Amino acid sequence: MRRWLLCGLLLAVFSQRVYAADDSLQANSDYQAERRNPVTYNVDFSVVVTAPHKTRLLKVWLPIPQSDFGQEVGESTITSFPNAVTPKVAAERLYGNRFAFFEFAEPQGAQIIRHRFRITVWELHWNLEPKETVKVVDWPSEFNKYRRGDSQAVVVDDRFRSLLQEIVPKPDNPLHDLGKVMSWVNDNFKYDHIDASKRASALHGLEKRRGHCSDYHGFCASMGRALGYPTRVTYGINTFPKNSPSHCKLEAYLPPYGWVSFDVSETQRLIAKINQDETIDSEDKKRLVRAANDRLLHGFRDNTWYVQTRGTDYELAPPATKRVPVVRTIYAEADGVPLLDPDPANVEEREFAWMTVHKFTPDRPVAYAFDDFRSLEQGQ
Repeated sequence: MRRWLLCGLLLAVFSQRVYAADDSLQANSDYQAERRNPVTYNVDFSVVVTAPHKTRLLKVWLPIPQSDFGQEVGESTITSFPNAVTPKVAAERLYGNRFAFFEFAEPQGAQIIRHRFRITVWELHWNLEPKETVKVVDWPSEFNKYRRGDSQAVVVDDRFRSLLQEIVPKPDNPLHDLGKVMSWVNDNFKYDHIDASKRASALHGLEKRRGHCSDYHGFCASMGRALGYPTRVTYGINTFPKNSPSHCKLEAYLPPYGWVSFDVSETQRLIAKINQDETIDSEDKKRLVRAANDRLLHGFRDNTWYVQTRGTDYELAPPATKRVPVVRTIYAEADGVPLLDPDPANVEEREFAWMTVHKFTPDRPVAYAFDDFRSLEQGQ
């Protein structure tokens, strides 16, 4: 369905405002959104890591979620079994992501790392308006890490610039421009757990035009940077039963709203579900699809997901043998060799270096906003 995201935007009348760099632009600023519908979860999250036979030293980095405007982390304990190891907790320097670092000497069999904590998560609504978004002509240097195009994941080169000329031939308004990119992705990408990079690879998205959430959002991040806008991939955990609990979203810095969250892949899947539902008549389908598009373009983050890491291509703390493109659930090395990142949602995979074991107990019933049509009916 061509131009599914642009229907509302093309009707909007706005005058483009331009900002020069000033103190109001803060790369490390917290979210500026409306908070709704908080849910508190008791989280019991474990990772079972199996190192290769005769591994001398197994190293594991477990990301630790942090409190911000969209989530509040409470009581927390981290343990390991059968080898009881006290982790070192540190933050990496580029984005401030925090990790619990474990070293297991001469591990015999699997090692279990267990993180139990409480977290309150809100829905975030930015209520974006195209006429209010502004274009920045001179970004402060602190945004450079969100605008670079030479990382392991988010890439900007002539291939992206050439495609961008087709998608956004005349850039004008940041939200309008990003809407065109997301519309193109909806029309041209296919969700696929089998042929996916698991690295937020913009190149995988460009070349294959398929993958899972990270490939969608890594690609969108690259196109946003090609337009000159700061973008980042945020990785977190869905708080409901699923084989692969990790999920990522796209964030773009759109003054005066600051960092705004978009979930392109899940919106595409929700729209496909609406269109395939034979119990919904054609007019209701159009209305629900329009509501899903509007929610995406107005900036939305659900209360069934919490963020663990932000950004791509960074040095872990303490350092691993190389920089990581992203961290989805953990990062692990056996004698300096990275263990393969599993995707339990890939039906063709049968062997995993590690698996997650997780249980999320909410303080009240909560529905997944990208699966429940009622959330669209309620104007969420």
